[in-house]
Amino acid sequence: MAKRTQKSGATAKFGARYGVSVRRRAGSAIAKKSKFYTCPKCQYTKVRRQVAGIWECKKCGYKFSGGVWEPFTRASDSNSRVIRRGMEGATATDMTVIAQQAALDYERKLAEESSNEEE
Repeated sequence: MAKRTQKSGATAKFGARYGVSVRRRAGSAIAKKSKFYTCPKCQYTKVRRQVAGIWECKKCGYKFSGGVWEPFTRASDSNSRVIRRGMEGATATDMTVIAQQAALDYERKLAEESSNEEE
């Protein structure tokens, strides 16, 4: 016999209200804000959101501002890259940042794939 309903996850509290697309968007936002991210200082996956836009690493205690749902926005990544290149020029640190950026992109890709699987 076929399944009649799917597992709702964090949006189960809304029940049948508000429509499917709204509940999906809310579910992805809740998942983004409550997952662990990589710390820019110690590189451990221990960064959690404290309040909207404030993120803290539970290992080293590093506190920084970021996006509301994710600690790093596209604009903040590109701005920091432009500022660093203007100060230092393209050096070996660029390779480190490129590797860190690739790790962050990989985490975002995994998050998108997991949200697509839920749908």
